[in-house]
Amino acid sequence: MEYSPVSVTPLSLLQRILLAYIAASTYQFYLVSPSSTSNSMPAAGDATTLLAFKSLLFDPHYTLSSWNVNNTLNVCNWHGIGCQSEGRRRVVTAVRLESLGLTGMISTAIADLTFLRVLHLPNNQLNGSIPRELGDLPHLRYLNLSSNALEGTIPDTLSQCSRLHTISIHSNKLQGSLPSSMARCSRLRVIDFYNNLLTGEIPDEYQTLPELSWLFLSNNNLSGAIPAFGSNSSSSLVTRILLSNNSLTGQIPQSFGNLTSLTLLYLSRNHLVGHIPPSLGNCMNLTSVSVGDNNLKGNLPDSLGQLTRLRYLDFSANYLSGVIPLSLYNLSSLTILDLAVNRLVGTIPPNIFQALPELQYLYLSCNNLQGSIPQSFSHASQLQYLDLSDNSLSGVIPSNLGQLNNLVVLGLAINHFEAKEAKDWDFFSSLANCTNLNQLFLSHNYLAGNFPTSVGNLSSRLDWLAMDRLQISGAIPPEIGKLQGLQFLDLSENFITSSIPSTIAGIPNLTQLYLFRNRLSGHIPESLGNLTWLEVLQLGDNDLHGNIPSSFSARNQLNELNVSFNRLNGTIPNELAKISSLTKVLDLSHNYFTGPIPRDVNQLNLLVLLDISENKLSGELPVTLGGCETLNSLYMQGNSFQGAIPRQLRNLSSLQRLDISRNKFSGQIPEFFAELESLQYLNISFNDFEGPVPIKGVFANTSEIFMNGNSRLCGGAPALQLPSCLVHSSKDGKFFNTPRIVVLTILSSSLCFILLATIIILRKKVSSQRLPRLSSSRDKFRMVSYLELHKATDGFSSVNLIGTGNFSSVYKGNLDGYQNLIAVKVLNLAERGALKSYMAECEALKSIRHRNLVKILTCCSSIDHRGNDFKALVLEFVPNCSLEDWLHPKHPSKYLCLEQRLKIAIDIASALEYLHHHHGQTPIVHCDVKPSNILLDYDMHSKLGDFGLTKFIHGASSATTTGDPSYSIAVKGSIGYIPPEYGMGGKVSTHGDVYSYGILLLEMVTGKRPTDNMFYDGRSLRSFVEEFFQNVDEIVDPVILLTMGDDRQKDKIEVCLASMVEIGLSCSREAPDARMDMKTVTTKLAAIESAYLGCDNTSQ
Repeated sequence: MEYSPVSVTPLSLLQRILLAYIAASTYQFYLVSPSSTSNSMPAAGDATTLLAFKSLLFDPHYTLSSWNVNNTLNVCNWHGIGCQSEGRRRVVTAVRLESLGLTGMISTAIADLTFLRVLHLPNNQLNGSIPRELGDLPHLRYLNLSSNALEGTIPDTLSQCSRLHTISIHSNKLQGSLPSSMARCSRLRVIDFYNNLLTGEIPDEYQTLPELSWLFLSNNNLSGAIPAFGSNSSSSLVTRILLSNNSLTGQIPQSFGNLTSLTLLYLSRNHLVGHIPPSLGNCMNLTSVSVGDNNLKGNLPDSLGQLTRLRYLDFSANYLSGVIPLSLYNLSSLTILDLAVNRLVGTIPPNIFQALPELQYLYLSCNNLQGSIPQSFSHASQLQYLDLSDNSLSGVIPSNLGQLNNLVVLGLAINHFEAKEAKDWDFFSSLANCTNLNQLFLSHNYLAGNFPTSVGNLSSRLDWLAMDRLQISGAIPPEIGKLQGLQFLDLSENFITSSIPSTIAGIPNLTQLYLFRNRLSGHIPESLGNLTWLEVLQLGDNDLHGNIPSSFSARNQLNELNVSFNRLNGTIPNELAKISSLTKVLDLSHNYFTGPIPRDVNQLNLLVLLDISENKLSGELPVTLGGCETLNSLYMQGNSFQGAIPRQLRNLSSLQRLDISRNKFSGQIPEFFAELESLQYLNISFNDFEGPVPIKGVFANTSEIFMNGNSRLCGGAPALQLPSCLVHSSKDGKFFNTPRIVVLTILSSSLCFILLATIIILRKKVSSQRLPRLSSSRDKFRMVSYLELHKATDGFSSVNLIGTGNFSSVYKGNLDGYQNLIAVKVLNLAERGALKSYMAECEALKSIRHRNLVKILTCCSSIDHRGNDFKALVLEFVPNCSLEDWLHPKHPSKYLCLEQRLKIAIDIASALEYLHHHHGQTPIVHCDVKPSNILLDYDMHSKLGDFGLTKFIHGASSATTTGDPSYSIAVKGSIGYIPPEYGMGGKVSTHGDVYSYGILLLEMVTGKRPTDNMFYDGRSLRSFVEEFFQNVDEIVDPVILLTMGDDRQKDKIEVCLASMVEIGLSCSREAPDARMDMKTVTTKLAAIESAYLGCDNTSQ
């Protein structure tokens, strides 16, 4: 489960409340006074006009019942009508019909009310356009048509209303541009057009309006630069500027510093660039500043500390750098401070909350802050939201955080906080005093030790608890069941043991439960099926056994269930197939399930991914499987299914990936496979299919179909190199081109081979070395011989050759008695250094185990059929080619989106972090990190392989060079990825891997190899990227741009790419000590992923 550490920012809600308040209260000050009580007679013509106006309206509540032809003499007493005396007669001067549920159109007859000063029709359901005839009302001062469903454009005729001082038409569906002619209304004080569909630029003429006070244009699609309000005395009265959520560009005008009356400035969610003008410090009346989610850079100016009335300050989601000015901490009135998602550095001042006593919301997440959490946080008696996630903060979390009695959200995820001793968890126990605590984020830290039993004392209001990727061990305390308000619980990727406590099933509103990648054992509690609101259950990669409880049934709300990589057995319960709410994932793979697929599987008719691979399932596929019409991915490989493929599977029209390899299917390949237009990947290897291979659809892309191990197939695309299909005789049923001599030749060759093999076995060396499987105690791998590997690879056939290197060739194969495909790495012992490479790889792989490292299954040291020495490594088969093949594909159909590249970067960083920092006391240096040594599986998870150059650093820290002289220049690597210190006689260290990783990351962003022809005369991939660092979009791999959607998506991609480039440049610095370590890299990439996937909503 990947998510932003804190996605709880209430600032957008605060802004909505503020705008609603503004909308409700703004204009009352300007409304015309109630009607006069003069005895003058009303104008009969006004009554006729109002009845014409009413004729186009539908009045659902009969509020306008007083408006009738029999009551025209009392027109001034009609509902919502205001009159004043004009000479000896009374005329209608105001129409106020707010929130009456009126529908229909605004009649042009309204323009006949010659003396109308106020037209107030907000919060109805009026449609149609704004009548151009409103421009014929010379006395109109106040116009409010907001919160309706009006369409069309803003009529430029309104500029004829020379006395107009307030115009509000917000929250409609108006389009077109802002009429510049409105600047002729020299008395305009309020322009309120926010929340429409307006486009174009803000007219510069608006800055010349001498009485303009409020300019509300937020939530449109306006573009261009912001006019320079304040550049002359004309706009000196402006108090509120709201331009958020548009597409404005350019810089914040320096002239804003002259707007000394300004109280509100909202410019968030635009495309503004440049620096924050220091002149803003002159706007001494400012109370709210929101400029988040732009492209601002540079430092926060010290002058902001002069805004002593400031209560709300938001510069989140920009590119601001430097330290936070101490002057900001002198703003004693500040209640909201949001500087999240920037590049700020430095530490948090120790006395921050003595200077900010009113602070309620503090967001500093996604920066580069260091140091520890100050003890003074306990003085923040008003603090409700504290988000320090995704920084480089360290040390022990202060135990006095529990004194924050008003705390609602605490985000400390993705930092370097530590808990090495039991007392370091005191902070957790102290949080029991925070009775309002609603969300707690501790993920991605170094909090080790047993799971605190005090978890049961946390607030009963807690609904979100994220403690994944820590180093928690021991059992889950049963006290966790006391958290009755919990909806989200993530304890994944820890070292938790024992069984799942049944008390979790007593949390009635739990919707998401993540316990994957732990060491849980025992059965899945039957009572978990009673969690009727549970939507996501992730129990994969544990040691659970037994059956799936039958309590999981149709009454559950599950849409994602993953119990893969356990030791579950028995049949798949039919009740599971009846959970129609399963719409995302059902993953039962890598277990020991037996029996057939439930016949009611068609009830999973909205499921996207079904994975039942690597089990012991059998029988024929049920025809009802064709009812799962929304399936995108179907994985059934590694079972014992048999029979023909049912034709009903032709209904799987959304299917993109299908893997049925390593089963016992027979018959011909269904023609409808070629008719599935969405199908992009098909693996039917190692079955018993026969007959012709189709040539259309997915079969036309030979790089995405796999059919090995079906010896009776023929035809197909030429690239498959299958034999031609034989022509059948219509007379005697015999094949014309089957000479008996061919059969005799095959038989004699086989006999010769068997005889030769027997001789080899008799001569076999007694001292032959074989290593047992080292990757898993769950599934011991037996020892293998040369003959078995020869058979598994079809005699090391070139058809099965999947790669070659300096010292070896790699073949894929299918070993008897082993369900999964294997990779056989055969050493070329004639090459100098091959034997040393073999020994290094054996030494490295025998002692490591990580999900992102290629696993070694066994080794074979023997003699081949010629009597020569033979050495090979048997590895897990990783089927989806190497990263090299994806970054630099031979076929344009192969490409990686940004999300996939980011996940691969995280996978490899995690693998290197393990090698450098978590491998006992002996760090391992890979020495050859490059794309061709990174393999991808079906799900695009990456694994680092080829440990032939690996070095151990004995008795050294992970960042220390070895003292053995043999580890210096003798180290080889790959040109372009070798760190510069190795070329100057430097010794092997983990810094070298970091350098190679940095170059790899830059290659993944740009799509350019470090050995590209464009890099010569001292120019390198790193210098090229550094040169264009401020314009990443100019150097990015064009393939990534294919995934860009709207401008908002483009902005997110550019931010993500810039962050990746920054890490790549840091890792590839020339000085080894200046490079990041892999712990920091892994942490920062995880944060980048969280932000890019759209879960980080801290900005406004």
